[in-house]
Amino acid sequence: MPDRPSITAEHDVVRARPRVLFVCVKNGGKSQMAEALMRHVAGDGVDAASAGTRAGTAVNTLSADSLLELGIDIRGNTPRQLTADLVDASDLVVVLGQDAEVDPGRGTPVERWETDEPSERGIEGIERMRLVRDDILDRVAALNERLTPSGPNGP
Repeated sequence: MPDRPSITAEHDVVRARPRVLFVCVKNGGKSQMAEALMRHVAGDGVDAASAGTRAGTAVNTLSADSLLELGIDIRGNTPRQLTADLVDASDLVVVLGQDAEVDPGRGTPVERWETDEPSERGIEGIERMRLVRDDILDRVAALNERLTPSGPNGP
């Protein structure tokens, strides 16, 4: 059995390097952004991956462009299909948006992030993607703090 952290009902991890799987439908936009942002924020502190429930064929260009503004390059990434093995190998699954559904498999905790959707306010293009990126970045930073507590009371 792989070394997995123990997660309470609140999903607090008590060991270093938890495995987080970010999921959306196509794995071309939001989940790719979340994976890359977690790697950027957490470094080696969190093992991040992403997948799609109906994986597409390419990363969304505007998603990639918005991350390039932060020095993060996902243009060479390829969407990955979600599998039960990916879920089971994770310590936490984060579903981005309302459309993707994930079976928790062997009891892997699943939480859903209702991410900002600027298009509902008439905001489109790269400005829309920057707002989505910034919303995901804030959520990823908070998740990183929760998963990898530091300081005098941390592990």
